[in-house]
Amino acid sequence: MDGIVLLREDHKTVERLFKEFERAGDDAQRRKREIADDVIRELTAHAWIEEQVFYPAARTAAPDTEDHVLESVEEHHAVLWMLSELDGLEPEDERFDAKMTVLMENVRHHVEEEENDWFPEVRKAMGRKRLVALGERMAEERKNAPDSPLGVPSADS
Repeated sequence: MDGIVLLREDHKTVERLFKEFERAGDDAQRRKREIADDVIRELTAHAWIEEQVFYPAARTAAPDTEDHVLESVEEHHAVLWMLSELDGLEPEDERFDAKMTVLMENVRHHVEEEENDWFPEVRKAMGRKRLVALGERMAEERKNAPDSPLGVPSADS
């Protein structure tokens, strides 16, 4: 699977989880915790493979995307911080749903920018064969993703 398709599949998985969270209802704290845990796991691994494999390759292949990459890394930093806070928050906490809502808004914005603004540039610059090889590297690197959002190195480290 090519790298961009792999990332789009991750985006779809997370969006399905977001919709499930939104439909869960006010009295579904246990289910919301389970969904939040799934979101934390998915987004942590996703950020890891993007930052370790995809972004460096995109930046090299399509130098014009450098600003997009840098912005995306900063967006990841904010999302990972929210994930770490959500990880330790009880679903009964009055801030739990609000924090999840802000997380969803941030991730949806990030996904929209990636998919609409710069994935097409990267696809054009890399071509299918290179993207397939990149996707294989990304799938392999996913196995090394940290278990905790705080295990993903920030742009400052």
